[in-house]
Amino acid sequence: MSKNHPLDLTQQYQALRSKLGPHHAPAGLYVQNKKLPFVGRVNCNVNRLETGSWNEIVIDYEVGAAGLADGGWFKATFKFYSDWALFQTSDPTAANYISAEYQSGKLVPGQSPATVQSLSVRFDQKGHERPFQKAIIVDVVDGYLNAGDHIILRLGDRRGGGPGTRVQTFTEDRFRFRCYVDPLGTSRFAAVPGDIVIDMAPGAAARLLIAGPRFVRSGQTAPFRFSLQDRWGNACHAQAGKLLLRAYAGDALVYEKTHALPDLLSDTAWASIGVDDLPSDRGDLRLVAELPEHTHIRPAVAHLSINDSFPAPRSYYADLHVHASDTVGTNSPAYNAAYARDIGGIDVLGYTANDFQITDENWQLGVDTVEEFNKPGHFVCYPVQEWCGSSTAGGDHNVVFLGDAAPDFPYNARGEHNRTFLWNEDMKGSAVETGRWPVEELWAAYIDDPEQHLIMPHVGGRRYIPDWHHPELERLVEIASSWGHFGWLYQDVITRGYRIGVAASGDEHRGRPGGGPPGTQVFGVHGGLTGVIAESLDRRSIGRALRARHTWATTGEHTALLVHAGKHIQGDEFTHSGPLKLDYNFLGGAGWDEIAAYDHTGLIWKRNLHQELGYSERLIRLRWGGARVPDRYRWASWRGRITILNGTINRFQSHGFEHGEENCWREGTTDIVFRSDTYGDADSIDIDITNLKNCTIRIEGTIDSYIKVGDPLQPNPFKHVPSFQWEISGASLLQEGGLRQELGGTELFLALERLTEQALPVTVQGELEVELKKTSFGHHPIYFTGRQQDDSKVWSSAMFVTPVELT
Repeated sequence: MSKNHPLDLTQQYQALRSKLGPHHAPAGLYVQNKKLPFVGRVNCNVNRLETGSWNEIVIDYEVGAAGLADGGWFKATFKFYSDWALFQTSDPTAANYISAEYQSGKLVPGQSPATVQSLSVRFDQKGHERPFQKAIIVDVVDGYLNAGDHIILRLGDRRGGGPGTRVQTFTEDRFRFRCYVDPLGTSRFAAVPGDIVIDMAPGAAARLLIAGPRFVRSGQTAPFRFSLQDRWGNACHAQAGKLLLRAYAGDALVYEKTHALPDLLSDTAWASIGVDDLPSDRGDLRLVAELPEHTHIRPAVAHLSINDSFPAPRSYYADLHVHASDTVGTNSPAYNAAYARDIGGIDVLGYTANDFQITDENWQLGVDTVEEFNKPGHFVCYPVQEWCGSSTAGGDHNVVFLGDAAPDFPYNARGEHNRTFLWNEDMKGSAVETGRWPVEELWAAYIDDPEQHLIMPHVGGRRYIPDWHHPELERLVEIASSWGHFGWLYQDVITRGYRIGVAASGDEHRGRPGGGPPGTQVFGVHGGLTGVIAESLDRRSIGRALRARHTWATTGEHTALLVHAGKHIQGDEFTHSGPLKLDYNFLGGAGWDEIAAYDHTGLIWKRNLHQELGYSERLIRLRWGGARVPDRYRWASWRGRITILNGTINRFQSHGFEHGEENCWREGTTDIVFRSDTYGDADSIDIDITNLKNCTIRIEGTIDSYIKVGDPLQPNPFKHVPSFQWEISGASLLQEGGLRQELGGTELFLALERLTEQALPVTVQGELEVELKKTSFGHHPIYFTGRQQDDSKVWSSAMFVTPVELT
């Protein structure tokens, strides 16, 4: 029998008493304490929660045999990527209030009670080590706790009348609170054995998602996915029902079929089906999908352009930056790959590991998963190393291993490791083992075989600094992800003369790759996607296209942007004599607001589709956006008010709001109030106003920063632009068509714009002629970008054209 069995402990104590001889000790305390884990144990009142729901969660920590000294700490930590609402301790009647209380254990005869006077609780977003950085910290004040005493944490304490706490908005099969204790008051922590594990489950179906190609050549198969999501964008579990799918070519109905949703016994199977029998020989299609048995869910619409002149059999979409739970992501590599394929409806996945954090064993599991899911013609997978260099060393870069051979990671053939350094939660020591640092040493690891590697710098947390660039290895730069929109970065590298194309990715940490929906806090916009122009769906063809820069980037939508000049397409470098004629084709879904072209000098051409279709005399839009800073905690928290004086607000509608915690509402006769966060993206409100030409429009509000440390109920003004005020007349707006106020930061702005009453086009084609110029770096770069009315964006890789002088 175990030495910790109660009978053994009793015998052990009797032997100890006999050896010690006469002495004083509380009766029975030795055996009682020996039964306890040395650093205690934790329990929780829940093991399953609905994502985004409001709850009171109780964590009960029983002090272990070590006790808890005066000045000791207890922590309940969770991973930094979770968007659980920020906790506060200042208002017991408000949301997300946390409390900690002491409860004495039962005393044995002769035992003195603990002397603790109170417990002090606080929340610190960087209160522990990555990945368990977010921490609820309890301090022992003026006294000690006995073994067997309890600390009761209430997350979302409702006893003061508050609504509880809003839990994280995305599903996770094993969300964890990992608890730590500092029993001696030395600020050195030990993990309490046994994590608190909670299943974060999706809510009820609220919307229908369509994902598939935006264009195909005639006669090609066009595979589409149809999935049910809850209000936060999580894939719902399988449920019985029917999907009615219709396709129209113009006004003609060319396809109508009812498909059965999967009715599976497993409650982890997704409510998602694939359809690949749509006609691709009837002209452009408009798809309308609805759920007759779920009338509260609005029909979903998608568009498919069909033409033999397209430069690829169909549009391919890639998300080359996806994390799993083995570093800082959510759920397993297999879960993420399946989600990207079956919910995201994309074609190419890059399983990505933070190189300093991944263990050798977990990397091998990820690579094995990549090989399992890679199916040429159906779904392409690549393993990806994220080189996590700080900005002073070049910033984050992803290395996509394009070939079929085993990657030279974590080690090359000589046994040298190709990480930045080694630093993970499983380390036994405390020293940092450096590897490839700075970025020049990363290039050196892969320069011998550049064709089998694609290095993509990106923004994310440790943002890329374009002072560094390797033209053979760095062929694409990531300019949109769930961290935000970074069009300014592409303009920066183009201005420097770099021949580099565009990419967009999820940088997904929440288990929703493939243009996944936003959450709150750090990852506040849709994950991006890279459109790829390739002749076939396999590693070699996709890899060649990526390195050739034959790409466009989207902010997560299955839109497309195709550009060609004669036989050349986006990403190509070539010589040309005389003016260059470029043909462009914008393929969207929400309706194009504006399209534009840029070169190394900036904006060179623009089309305003509202103006072309004819402005309304009563419709205007307020748009606001940008970011405070270019680095990790970049977003701006806007709280604003629009006042219309001497005019009547007939109706209003928001665009670009990512989730239910961003909203706008009417207050009284004259005012519309709004609150939202922007990460380089923009949000907007369309307003229908009677007497626009005689009214006054007043816009005012504040810009706050993220509450990284401190009370989330208190404002945290952005010091450079803490507030904004703007007043203009309706007559001025009617005359100018659009007005803009720059607010500093990283492209913070306000814009008032006139709108059309006509439907905006989902397809825009045309031709642009550009006079080529000499540049200090030889070539003349030209790229296109467009924005839809919902603020979804698309960029093309540049063409790099060297002008030939006429003699």
